Parts: sequence; structure tokens; C-alpha cells
Amino acid sequence: MIFSYNKAHVGDVLMVIVTDSKDQKLSFERRGKVARVFLEDSNETVAWNIFDASSLITLNGAGQVFLTDDDVVRLNQELEAEGFSERLVNDNAPKFVVGEIVEMTAHPDSDHLNICQVKIAEDKTVQIVAGAPNAKLGLKTIVALPGAMMPNGSLIFPGKLRGEDSFGMMCSPRELALPNAPQKRGIIELDETSVVGEAFDSQKHWIQG
Repeated sequence: MIFSYNKAHVGDVLMVIVTDSKDQKLSFERRGKVARVFLEDSNETVAWNIFDASSLITLNGAGQVFLTDDDVVRLNQELEAEGFSERLVNDNAPKFVVGEIVEMTAHPDSDHLNICQVKIAEDKTVQIVAGAPNAKLGLKTIVALPGAMMPNGSLIFPGKLRGEDSFGMMCSPRELALPNAPQKRGIIELDETSVVGEAFDSQKHWIQG
């Protein structure tokens, strides 16, 4: 679940993205301050728009925002008061973390993609399909996990690339909007001492002269 807020450009609206709509036809229903966005064919909820959001909770920043559990409780009270049966689920786990490529095989249906097994925690590995020319075994990089919002506003969801499951994205410096990012293609290369699973910190993980 991705929470997004940009008062300057969108107004006092908290956008809650639940899942990828995959360009399917959407409809919505609004009750009071709450609008539910759903797929017309299946009635599956894909997003919520909560209007006049700052009257319900305190919001700061622009782009992806992270809420407290108390904030989500308050928003769920609003959904319940308006007669919606679904509830928002909070997830404050870091969405940009240090990952390490621990296995890599060529994609069977591509001449430039690789299927990578990427360790993102001591006890968790995810599959990511990537075309970075500098991807290699043992490389530590920054991984955007499902639920991440990139600096350009694009969202990361589980998906498929050429038929292969992919659960995140290994990021280039440009994709992370890092200062003095090189213009050439390639994912960020971290020092081998970087700790797998650690939350991304540009001041720590991107030091450029």
C-alpha cells in the first residue's frame, strides 16, 4: 500500500495506491471525504483518495509519505464511518534497501535481460529481472521493493518481464535522482562492506566528489 501526498500540485488529498490497475477500466464511488477507485470488471479496489486529509491526520512532505499506525487507525475510522468495509493496512518497512545479487542467469527470451536472485535481508531473497549491463554476482546495489515510489513518481509493483516474475527493481543513480549521477546505463555499485537489508541513505550510500 503506497501513500502519496502533494498538496502543492494535487491539493489536500491523500492518495492510497493498493495495487496496480494494469491499465484496466476504472470507476469510483465517493462518500464524504473518501473515494474508492476500483476495477469495473471485478470491483477490486485499486486505490483510495481521501479528501481534506489534513483535517484527519498530520501530513508533511511531498510524494511518498509514511504514516504512523495511529494515522492509519484514524483513516480507517473514516472509511468505517462512510460505510466502507475494507480497511487500510500500514507498512512502514523500508522500500529502498541494500541488496546483493547472489544468483544470476540469462533470461531465456531476451538477449540483454538477466534473472537475478537478490538477497534483501539475512533471511529473504527475491527474484528481479534486470537489464543492467553491470549486473554481476556479488554486486551490492540499491533495490526498490514493491510498494516503493520512485523520485519520478512511478510505482513499483510485482510483475513480469518477458514472462518471468520480478519483485522489485535494482536502481541506477539516475533513477534515484542522486546528485552528479552518471548518464551511462547501470545500477548503483555499492561498497562490498554495505550491509544487506539496510535502508537506503543517500548520504551514506552515495558519496560523490
